[in-house]
Amino acid sequence: MLKKLLSYLIPIKIFKTKSTLSKTIEVTWANGELVLDSENTNYSYGSLQRILRLGLKHFGFEKIVAMQNILVLGVAGGSVIKTLVDEIQYKGKITGVEIDSEIIEIANKYFQLNEIKNLEIVIEDAFDFVLKTKDSYDLIIIDIFQDTTMPNFLFEKFFIDRICFLLKSKGVVLFNTMCLNNNNNVRNQNFIKEFDIMNYKIQSIPRVEVHNELIIIEKLN
Repeated sequence: MLKKLLSYLIPIKIFKTKSTLSKTIEVTWANGELVLDSENTNYSYGSLQRILRLGLKHFGFEKIVAMQNILVLGVAGGSVIKTLVDEIQYKGKITGVEIDSEIIEIANKYFQLNEIKNLEIVIEDAFDFVLKTKDSYDLIIIDIFQDTTMPNFLFEKFFIDRICFLLKSKGVVLFNTMCLNNNNNVRNQNFIKEFDIMNYKIQSIPRVEVHNELIIIEKLN
C-alpha cells in the first residue's frame, strides 16, 4: 500500500527481467496502479489501457456485452482483457494470443490474468494462429508490439484479408498502431487508403495518447 501511495509522487519499480522476445520487461507502480512496460514504451495498463478503452467506447460497451467471441492478438499484461471483463462486464469467450510465454507468466503473477474464467491464452505467433484458426469472432483486437516496433506483416494485405475473413456478421477490428515518425504516418495512411475489401468500413482515431492511432474496421453485413 505504501508503494502504491508513493507512486503518485514517483514511479516505483518492483520487478525487472530480460525476456527473450520482449527484451527488457518492468512492472512498476505509477500513479497508484501497476503497469507493465518494455524498455521504451508502455505494454499494458497505464496509457495503453486508456488507448484501447477509447477504441472500445467508440463502438459501444453495450454492443460488446452482446458479443459471443472476442480475439485479442497481443496480450502482454492483459489490460484490454481486464477492461472487457471488469469494466464492460463481458461474459463471452475471450481468446488471447501471445507469442511470449514469459510475459504471460508475469501477467499471471502481477495482474492475475489466470484468474479470468472466460479467458483462454494461446502461446503462439499471431500470424500462425490467424492462418490456422477455424473460429470466427465478433471483435478482433490487434495490439502487437516488440518494444516500439510493429511487425510488418500486420500491414500486409494477406494478413488483413484473413482477419476480415474471421469476422462474424457486423464484426469489428480494433487495430492499435504506433506512429513515432513520418514513415509510420505514411504507413498508416497507405494502409487506410489502400483498404478495398467490399462490405467493410475503415476509419481511424489519430493521435491517441500522442503517439498512437487506432484503426477501426467494421463489417457492414
